[in-house]
This record gives sequence, C-alpha cells and structure tokens, in this order.
Amino acid sequence: MPIVIDLDIMLARRKMRAQDLAKAVGITPQNLSVLKNGRAKAVRFSTLEKLCEALDCQPGDLLRFEPED
Repeated sequence: MPIVIDLDIMLARRKMRAQDLAKAVGITPQNLSVLKNGRAKAVRFSTLEKLCEALDCQPGDLLRFEPED
C-alpha cells in the first residue's frame, strides 16, 4: 500500500506506549495495532485528529506516500 503510517516513530519520539495512546484517542489497542502495522484500509479524520492531538504532531508526521514500483 503506498500510504505508510509512522505511528511507531511518533510513539518513540514521544516516549509513549501504544496502549496509552489508544486510551488517549479512545480506540482499542487492537485497532491501534492495525494502524501501526499498515493493515488499515481507512482512517477517520476524527481518529487522525485525536492521534495528532495526543502526539502533538501534524498529519504529515504520521502519514507518508511511498509509490509502488
């Protein structure tokens, strides 16, 4: 998939655990894992907004485009 979600990078930069982020955002740890592992087919803007608020970042810090070869 050409859209990559860099949650692991932001979690490491913020020294935050995934389960703490899931609680702050209001999603299950399993759903956060789906996002982290790149298996999500979609992300709601409201979830993206909450992720950015919790991690004090911009959407571009979490998402990047990698074209498929």
